[in-house]
Amino acid sequence: VQLQASGGGLVQAGSSLRLSCAASGISLDDYDIGWFRQAPGKEREGVSCISSSDGIINYADSVKGRFAISKDSAKNMLYLQMNSLKPEDTAVYFCAARILCNRILILLRYGEDVRGKGTQVTVSS
Repeated sequence: VQLQASGGGLVQAGSSLRLSCAASGISLDDYDIGWFRQAPGKEREGVSCISSSDGIINYADSVKGRFAISKDSAKNMLYLQMNSLKPEDTAVYFCAARILCNRILILLRYGEDVRGKGTQVTVSS
């Protein structure tokens, strides 16, 4: 089972990036999936997720209206379109499956979730 995120980079504030997450050995349709980020000196944050049971999509308040999560079941890929990027969006972003996703929570399930290696997003002011 493997998840691999890509698409990060160094951009200016106001720019856009699209992150991709390729999954192998696991079907993204079978589990709650999502994106998380970790910035230096800050707690890990659940950015967005898709629930497998009812299709609910949730976003952290900090990215609502700017980020959009999507999934391509045929390709077994997860995406995160990030628009109007801000310096505070700078972090390592990683995708994960077997998480907890509902209207309120975007959480990792320690010991159960599958996490991919992250991709660095740096937003300059």
